[in-house]
Amino acid sequence: MSKRPLIAVILALPLAACATVPPVEVTRFHIDSPARSGTIAVEEMPGNPDVSLEFRTYAASVQQQFAQVGFSPVSAGASSEYVALVNFRRSFRPGGIDRSGKPVSVGVGGGIGSGGYSGLGLGVGINLSGKPKDIVTTELQVQLRRRSDSTTIWEGRAYTEGKQGSPESQPAAAAQKLASALIRGYPGESGRTITVK
Repeated sequence: MSKRPLIAVILALPLAACATVPPVEVTRFHIDSPARSGTIAVEEMPGNPDVSLEFRTYAASVQQQFAQVGFSPVSAGASSEYVALVNFRRSFRPGGIDRSGKPVSVGVGGGIGSGGYSGLGLGVGINLSGKPKDIVTTELQVQLRRRSDSTTIWEGRAYTEGKQGSPESQPAAAAQKLASALIRGYPGESGRTITVK
């Protein structure tokens, strides 16, 4: 049996791993019976970095997702029943290092036996672009409050990662992906962290 097809498959494994879309980690908390409908306005959470153009991208994604679960955008000049406070953050770390700061590598190995054993010995080291690209971590936090008494009735956080320059690391794509993962299935299970692919 030829080993060439097997070698081709093994060589493709690290490349396939690099092509996967990063998941989103989501955690939500809410009161026993959070509101399921009403008018809503999206506002910047106090302390959010002052990046107004990027904020509008996240605000629009959050507004769109709340509309899909039953909330209506407030009319211009009117006061909403609920306010969704939005905070987001983007951070960068060198590629090849995981969140704990330890180096990360992907490799395939094997060994050659003796005495009638036919095995495959292969060591793969692939460096496609020289220095690894930075990893962009994007986090989104949303609090849903009753406007009448400022009580937080629902809160969620989501984060994802992507290589710098990849589609999932771009602000518009990250905003849509995070807002969808966070708000879809509203209100979700309180106090549980889930992974959304």
